[in-house]
Amino acid sequence: MPVEPLVCAHTATRVSSVLNRDVKQFGKQHLFDGSEETCWNSDQGTSQWVTLDFPRPVKVSQLHIQFQGGFSSRLCTLEGCRTGEELVKISELYPQDNHAMQISFPRMVIWGDGFQVEETVLDKLKITFGSSTDFFGRVVVYHLGVLGERL
Repeated sequence: MPVEPLVCAHTATRVSSVLNRDVKQFGKQHLFDGSEETCWNSDQGTSQWVTLDFPRPVKVSQLHIQFQGGFSSRLCTLEGCRTGEELVKISELYPQDNHAMQISFPRMVIWGDGFQVEETVLDKLKITFGSSTDFFGRVVVYHLGVLGERL
C-alpha cells in the first residue's frame, strides 16, 4: 500500500515551547504549512519535543524532517502508543546538523549516521529533541512529515 501524509487538520499537535511565546511567527502550525519561509522555533531548554495525536490509528513508516543548520538535534527519540497506553520508545535518530531534508524509510536508511523507522501502529507519536546543536538548546524545524497508512 502506498504511503500518504498522516498529519491532517484533525491531528492534535503540541510542542514543548515556542521562541519568545511568539506563536504567530514561530508556532507549531509552521511544521506542516509547506512553506520554506516559516518554521517552528523552540525556546531554549535541554529537551524540546513535538507530540501528534492522530484522530484514528495509523501505521507510521516514514519520517521527513528539515532543521535549520546550527539548530538541529544530535539525538531524537521517537515514542508512540495506542490510546490509553503509555508511550514506548520506537527508535532513536541521529540527524545531521544541516538544512537538508532528511528522510527515513523502513529497511532503507537515508538519515544522518543511520536511522530506520520501525513500522509501528499508533495513535500518538512523540518526537523528543534531546540534544540541540545550539548552545542554548533551541531547535528550528522547517518541515516535519509523518507518512504511512491510515487504518
